[in-house]
Amino acid sequence: MQAKELTFDQLVAEADRLGLELPIEQTPEWASYEKTVPGRTFWGCVAIQDDGGETLGVAAFTDYETHGYHYLRSHHGPVWARELTEEEEREAMVALRDFVSARDRKVVFVRLAIEHELDVSHPTLSMKPYDTTVVIDITGTDEDILARMKGRGRRDVRKALRETPATYADETELAAKSFSEYYDVMVETSERDGFVPAPIDDYENTIRCLGPEHCRVFAGRVDGRVITWTMATISGRHAVRYYGASRSGKERALATDGLIFFECCALGKMGCVDYDQMGIGSEEFPDLMTLNTFKTKFSKEVRHVSPDRDLPVRATFYKSLLAGKKILNKVRG
Repeated sequence: MQAKELTFDQLVAEADRLGLELPIEQTPEWASYEKTVPGRTFWGCVAIQDDGGETLGVAAFTDYETHGYHYLRSHHGPVWARELTEEEEREAMVALRDFVSARDRKVVFVRLAIEHELDVSHPTLSMKPYDTTVVIDITGTDEDILARMKGRGRRDVRKALRETPATYADETELAAKSFSEYYDVMVETSERDGFVPAPIDDYENTIRCLGPEHCRVFAGRVDGRVITWTMATISGRHAVRYYGASRSGKERALATDGLIFFECCALGKMGCVDYDQMGIGSEEFPDLMTLNTFKTKFSKEVRHVSPDRDLPVRATFYKSLLAGKKILNKVRG
């Protein structure tokens, strides 16, 4: 196998030729957003080809500079034309590794979606990957969408529509003008759930760079005040619930159930066929198990996805990063 450099236009054309639907992170719009984040630079696109020159998969990469070193990231890439065997995937990763090494010696590793636990790859040095997601079928009428949910999902949505005073709307235009009200909710969510939110510019740039065709903001309000919101991305016929935030208090759970149903219906009317709720926990990746109860009630479809793994390019340097992480973990207890 071999890796061949492509322009973004060529990647899109090749994906069209192969009938591939690119995830939002593999599009030029996402690359324009990534450029706005400090330490990130668009690196390039690649086609992975068999010995006969036929494209098996394509991927777009962004250079991430952190802690004095560089690595490449391909979110939900490569996008394959067919399922690869373990040996084929290994050959593909070796070809990609050699291509990156020859082109850019400063890259320490590549982080991308790898299906098999290949000996040339390693579990991610940082971040929490996932191999399972929940996908909601949003075709048909509003009642069709509701009927396909699990029983507790239907019950909670109906209760939300019946009992919560929240009103729901597509607020993409409002959020594009000023994101401060929505960001305030994200800050409250982060304090409650124990994480650090991205700077407000990050969300604003996502909306601006993706544009309304690829990014929508939905919100639920009570007495005019935002209490829950979602940022959904759209690529082709597929939507992803990328960010979500809600205020604390007893009304937030019901309001969020109602908002998710509203989003499903709105996105379905826009031509989307499914709505990915992103990662949940599994036996291999149990850290996200706390999300399972909530997300799975909206759909009976739990889908496997290839988890992120690291593909070391500069093996010695990567080993030093692993050693440093072990020391840091011991210090932190």
